[in-house]
Amino acid sequence: MGFHNLAREHVHLEHDGKILLVDMEGNGPTKPLMGRGTAIDGPEIRLPSPQEAEAMGIRWSVKRVNRIRLGEEDHVITYGTPDIKWPENWAWKDSVISDSAVDPIARESVYRTLHRVVSKVVIKNSKDEILMAKVSRGFFTGCWTLPGGFVDYAEHPREAAQREALEELGVTIEIPDELGESGDVKLGGGFSIVQTAIFNEEGINWVSFTYSCDSDLEAQEVIPKDDEIEEARWFSIEEAERIAVSMFDLEAIKRVSGNI
Repeated sequence: MGFHNLAREHVHLEHDGKILLVDMEGNGPTKPLMGRGTAIDGPEIRLPSPQEAEAMGIRWSVKRVNRIRLGEEDHVITYGTPDIKWPENWAWKDSVISDSAVDPIARESVYRTLHRVVSKVVIKNSKDEILMAKVSRGFFTGCWTLPGGFVDYAEHPREAAQREALEELGVTIEIPDELGESGDVKLGGGFSIVQTAIFNEEGINWVSFTYSCDSDLEAQEVIPKDDEIEEARWFSIEEAERIAVSMFDLEAIKRVSGNI
């Protein structure tokens, strides 16, 4: 993505679930009206520029900078933690998306800050081999990854990892849950890793839950999902560590190998 010097600058200040918004003249804070349709003359509420926020006497510490292109316009958004107490008159972050009079870049900025939650599982057999799948679509097309995918709405990440193993590979597994975090207690040891990362300057934030499960999949045939998985195969831990392309996968495999 090529950016030029005419990119519009914004500041996304967020504190305790609230963000700072202003009107089109830069006055604020102001709040969205949930359910409002698109304004006839264009947006009525937007993110402030850094200069406008400073003029309000607000100071902040910078967390990161995202670069976003919407249509033909480039935008640079600085994300900061404001040095203030409870922002009583600021807008609830959750209300931004439902007001069509809010500037699209403000809604897009809020969208970028929402976590994308994925769940994966390291299935290890009694030969110390790990089951991996070569995906045929998506970001890692043609690469070997651990079974897993997006966590569905109202679904625990453990349940998501078990569901994805069934959907992608046709196998039923039971991930240990000694604390009963997802419901019933399931003994068996193993580990879980929670990781987070932002991989590019657009700022999509990923959270990964990765679990381990010891199983030889007795009497079960591994059947890759036709439109998603090209092939599935058992690899030694060393081979799995070598071919893994996802940072999240690699860290989990290292945990199995004792290299972390």
